[in-house]
This record gives sequence, structure tokens and C-alpha cells, in this order.
Amino acid sequence: MFYKFDDGHGLPHDPLKAIVSPRPIGWISSRSAEGKINLAPYSFFNMISTKPCLIMFSSEGRKDSVTFIEETREFAANLVSANLSVAMNKTSVNAPLGVSEFDYAGLNAADCRLIGAPRVAEAFATLECVVTDIRHPTDRHGNPVQAIMVTGEVVGVHIDEAILTNGLVDMTKAQPVSRLGYMDFATVSETFQMFRPKWEG
Repeated sequence: MFYKFDDGHGLPHDPLKAIVSPRPIGWISSRSAEGKINLAPYSFFNMISTKPCLIMFSSEGRKDSVTFIEETREFAANLVSANLSVAMNKTSVNAPLGVSEFDYAGLNAADCRLIGAPRVAEAFATLECVVTDIRHPTDRHGNPVQAIMVTGEVVGVHIDEAILTNGLVDMTKAQPVSRLGYMDFATVSETFQMFRPKWEG
């Protein structure tokens, strides 16, 4: 099948998030200028640069994470592993502003080393980030969309040594959870390697 996006797909549910998947989940923790803390998962999340290391997440509409991050210019991105998937899902609740999703999901907030935002103590890994950019993307006509994209530079990295094998992060131990389409998620149970070819022409 083929459809023009503006004409609609005619299927029971929008297939786009299923096509653009799996997507890593940015479990974003932040603290407001007044000291209130927030924790929420974002499936529009990824790494965009290594030198410096920049990561981004996008919020479809203004939510507490963006509000707090605008105030303090800091956030942490916590790894969602299979054992934390239920807790992660709980933190997606539409709680009132200022309610701690850490408490709601039964998670412990630990101090970060370099930023004021908390991290998920139970997470196998956390990236401490300082904001470099907050912007509204535009559509093809130049009109701002409702999404708000936050980019942060990674300044500190926490890794639980339990997920290391021979000094490498072992995905079969970390079992990161990814977002698929609809209400579907996936975890990593096995991996395979491929090496980039070198041009010999």
C-alpha cells in the first residue's frame, strides 16, 4: 500500500511509530528551580553526536520535564532495563505539576555528581546532561509544531558494573527496553556483530 500522509492511512491505528522503531526510551529526570523533582519516559530520544556527546529528547507538547529543564538547564537520562519496565510505565502517568513520579512508581531518587537533577538509583546507567538547546521544530511550511526538542551535552556517566562484560556494556545483561508502535515494547535478549567494511577499490 501507499498513502499520502495528509490523506490518512485508512488502517485501524497509525503505523508510523511502528515503522520508526525500535526507539530507545529516554527516562528523563529533572528538578525545578524550587526543588520539585520529575521523572518521565520519552520514546522520541536518541544520541546525536559523540564529540561532544549530545543527546536529545522531544516532548509532544509542554510537560513538566520541559518546564523544569527550562528553569535549571539540566536533566538526567536514565536507562530503562527490563526489570524497571513496569516502574517506567508508571512514571508516564499524567500527574499534577510537582507530584514526584519517583514516589508514585516506588523508585529511589539519588543525587547526581555534576548536576542538580536527580537520577534513578535503580537504573543500570544514567547520563548527566547540561542543556545546549531547546527549540520548537517546524513543519515543511515553516510553522512551529507542538513538539519541544531538548538537546543536552553529557557531562557525567553512571554505569553499574553489573552490566559490564570484559569492560564492555553487555546489552544482554542491561536488557534495555525499547518502544515500538501502538502499546508494544521490546527488550534485548541477544545481539550480533557486524563490522563496517573498508573500501579497497
